[in-house]
Amino acid sequence: MRFKTSIRNIQTFSKLTASLSSLGKVAWVRLDDDNVRFTIIPETGTQVWASLTIDSIFEDYTIQSAAPSNTINLELPLLPLHRALKSAINASSASIRLTKKDGMPVLSLTIITNTISSGNSANGFLNGNREDPFGDGNAFREESLDAGREREAVVTQDIPVRVLTAVSVEGIHEPRVREPDAHIILPSLIQLKAISDRFTKLALSTTSNSSTRNSGAHAPKLELAANMHGSLKLSIKTDALSIESVWTGLTNPELDPGQVGEEGGLEGHPSTKLRERGPEAWSTVRIDGRDWGRVLSVGRLGGRVIACFADEHALILYVYLSNYEDATEESVLTYYISSFSI
Repeated sequence: MRFKTSIRNIQTFSKLTASLSSLGKVAWVRLDDDNVRFTIIPETGTQVWASLTIDSIFEDYTIQSAAPSNTINLELPLLPLHRALKSAINASSASIRLTKKDGMPVLSLTIITNTISSGNSANGFLNGNREDPFGDGNAFREESLDAGREREAVVTQDIPVRVLTAVSVEGIHEPRVREPDAHIILPSLIQLKAISDRFTKLALSTTSNSSTRNSGAHAPKLELAANMHGSLKLSIKTDALSIESVWTGLTNPELDPGQVGEEGGLEGHPSTKLRERGPEAWSTVRIDGRDWGRVLSVGRLGGRVIACFADEHALILYVYLSNYEDATEESVLTYYISSFSI
């Protein structure tokens, strides 16, 4: 079993792990010949299924195993990985390989940084020598050219992992969700997160019961709704508070007929029926505000985000990341968020 690769885009990889680590401590990572997949399934909260093209974050990618498509499954702690990547942001290059240390599997991150040494000139006139170098004829001294020489620093960080058998992960599948009633391209996630966080804080501040404030199950829920006429609505209600924000002029992307089930086709699809009911017809979900704020941290990666609403049931976000020009497929992060009942 072998896995080794250079990191093509350290900053993007670091932002990705920062976003994922806010939703779970451990990820199931599946590596194969074609893709890199990160999956987070917490006991409660949002599930994440991320499928990245190799070229979006890696280059000089080598993988080998006895499994089909050279698949390797790993259980990976996200915070140590993110801290290691964060330390490599200014590196000239970085690479990862799967190896063993003291008999235990680790992902070894090697970081190469070029630094400029100060050389012998560090003790010269401009660095604390108060004597006037022009005071006599002997002031002009020969200096070494070592000053400013570039040196290479190599740092290796090991992240402990577990290598998972194919049998242990074969029963893990993405959630099944019915066809959405509404689908819409979200506005700026940075703006949406700022407003969502503000609504959540206001609602919590008006809740007198401290146990309710600290309990995710009983904390106030954000209500998010979309129609098929380009509008998105965010609101929250408590006994002492009722506020909402509405976006208009957004895009409802067209469905791909090839992705729609044969039964009813586009004409019978729930989103078509919702559109026919007019702009006052909404598909609504209720979500935990703090969990939603963590989900929206993926906005640091950029890219377009399509939200699919299954009324009173679930919200699915598809986050499409910008890849390099030579990449033929898009990388996509899929978030599954269950709706709370009233």
